[in-house]
Amino acid sequence: MKRETIKAGQVTIEFLLEASDTNGSTAMFEFTVPAGAKVPIPHYHEHFDETIYGLAGDMTFIVDGKPIDIAPGETCFIPRGAVHGFNNFKQEDAKGLAVITPALIGPIFFKEVAEIVNAGGPPDIGKLKLVMAKHGLIPVMPQLENA
Repeated sequence: MKRETIKAGQVTIEFLLEASDTNGSTAMFEFTVPAGAKVPIPHYHEHFDETIYGLAGDMTFIVDGKPIDIAPGETCFIPRGAVHGFNNFKQEDAKGLAVITPALIGPIFFKEVAEIVNAGGPPDIGKLKLVMAKHGLIPVMPQLENA
């Protein structure tokens, strides 16, 4: 498979396996998160699980409200329905490997997100929510205190 690099805002995604490579069982991609990068809003997946494996640097995933630091060689399993997001609070770039089972997300999702995020100016949150929902990701907006 020809590797394709997709840049969505500050995050870079490189697919290693897509649904067409695995009869729909698994998708796999590397993702790089620069230090202090703006990252996707918290969300959950309706129909697939995600496993993260740390490759370089350190990043912090929040899964159902619990922080999980992922360094090289460490893993994090995110079951479908678990609200999650991630950040890179460190001073160096972080890189991880994501494994999606079954392979219900592919490069087209990230290309559609990139089109919105890379358009310039603040991203259109309404459009992002529509793209996410179309691909089975349900955004969960942070609750405002005293709201």
